[in-house]
Amino acid sequence: MITPTRGSRLKIFSMNQHAPERLMSQSSLSDAIGVRHSPVTGPARIVCLVPSITELLFDLGLEEQIVGRTRYCIHPAGRVQAIASVGGAKKLKLALLKALQPTHLVVNIDENPRELVEQIAGFVPHIIVTHPLKPEDNPPLYRLLGGIFRRETEAEILCQRFEQALATLRETARDWPRRQVLYLIWRKPWMTVSRDTYISRTLKLVNWETWPEASAERYPTLEIEQALPAGIDRVLFSSEPYPFKPGHLAEFARRHAYPAERLLVIDGEMTSWYGSRAIAGLEYLRDFAGRLGCNWKV
Repeated sequence: MITPTRGSRLKIFSMNQHAPERLMSQSSLSDAIGVRHSPVTGPARIVCLVPSITELLFDLGLEEQIVGRTRYCIHPAGRVQAIASVGGAKKLKLALLKALQPTHLVVNIDENPRELVEQIAGFVPHIIVTHPLKPEDNPPLYRLLGGIFRRETEAEILCQRFEQALATLRETARDWPRRQVLYLIWRKPWMTVSRDTYISRTLKLVNWETWPEASAERYPTLEIEQALPAGIDRVLFSSEPYPFKPGHLAEFARRHAYPAERLLVIDGEMTSWYGSRAIAGLEYLRDFAGRLGCNWKV
């Protein structure tokens, strides 16, 4: 069996985890904690501490205004490397960050510690807090950043592309059977995702429900005994944040007496990255799930 344990190693920027759902009915320039932002009146100096949103800023045509990023901001490859790295998402080179003289900092509730963001707020005038909880939160995110940085046209183009990809996926998966999956994001200890996460709600689009059904933590740790619950149809090993490889799956199959054909590596960027990559993510998920077809019974 697998038993969820209390606690998580993911630092949560815990202001209001359900703020996006509450605020989407308000102005599109209100961020995830209700702060109302004004459109810029001139060139901005943006530091982004969220890899998927750094890529989104590029796709909004803001490359020349991005002055800082984390070392985990790796897309778009070949272009983002020209932007100064200020460290990790949780441990930053504050002196370097301050020297960049940013006007705007983009952060995320799940990825950036609240205490760190509050410290940075002492010298960065505009802090934009994000927290997408489901795929449908992407268009409001595009419009939020597009509105603040005056890229409304580019944002609407992304919205149209996203809505088309979402509609296609829903139509394709409409009659697919419901399945239960264990989605692993870390080992030593094993960690998974609760149903109150962007990842879980993304997988739900193809009728995959993540296990466990309920959890007090959004990213619970697990104690995995030799036998897995019978109701789990597949175990998905995300390629990030832990870089699971085929060898890890082979080890898991041996240690837990689980059929190797029911273990799959899944592209974590495509299931967990919101922003513009979510468009490709919907297309990836449609193809990934579609390739399984009727091969669930093994």
